Amino acid sequence: MMVLGDRDALDPPQTARRLIRRSGHVCLASVLDGGPYASLVAVACDVVGNPLLLLSDLARHTRNIRDDPRVSLLFDGTEGYPDPLAGPRLSFVGRAEAIADEAARARFVARHPSASAYAEFADFRLYRVTGERGHLVAGFGRIDWIDGAALRLFGDFAALAQSENEILAHMNVDHAATVALYAERLLHRRGEGWRLTGIDPEGIDLRCGDDAARLDFAASADAPTAVRAALIALAEAARAAV
Repeated sequence: MMVLGDRDALDPPQTARRLIRRSGHVCLASVLDGGPYASLVAVACDVVGNPLLLLSDLARHTRNIRDDPRVSLLFDGTEGYPDPLAGPRLSFVGRAEAIADEAARARFVARHPSASAYAEFADFRLYRVTGERGHLVAGFGRIDWIDGAALRLFGDFAALAQSENEILAHMNVDHAATVALYAERLLHRRGEGWRLTGIDPEGIDLRCGDDAARLDFAASADAPTAVRAALIALAEAARAAV
């Protein structure tokens, strides 16, 4: 369940990005013969928050996108709510474009390990969806239209992106016990073998088998040194939790 707090009420764009970063699957609406065509697809996102889709050239939705790149993605954060209509969701409106970006492809596969079996096939392509606007419903009476520029982060995150794999390896190998503590104390998740799979300026992604999770930083971390401080802060919070 994605529980919304006061910070979310004050910052709809951040709430929208949190939904995007936490989601593993979305409803994709593409255009077929001038009308909407809905399908279920796996999703990840790049460092700044643009959604990423790995699609087969043979799929109907991919052929639709080639003909008309306009799409809408429904990010659903209502799981666990007794009344789903009281939970958060985001209708993300934008355009999908095929990209050749190995770092983005690696982020997708890290989010969806099963995709490694076909990610390099010639008929699969990675698509980045650039948002033009988003319609956020964060519960009853909490509704906002968000401009596309506000749906993604702006800044120089090159150093962080280049260091991501090194930081992940360091945490998973040298600080595996801390990663396990994140899962147990902050996420209340059980299981052996929790690993970090992704780092971005707003938080970290974790996985244990088929179970994926997300932890947000208290403040944006735009460089490796800031990420290190944020990871230490999470560790301190985990040790203090009961």
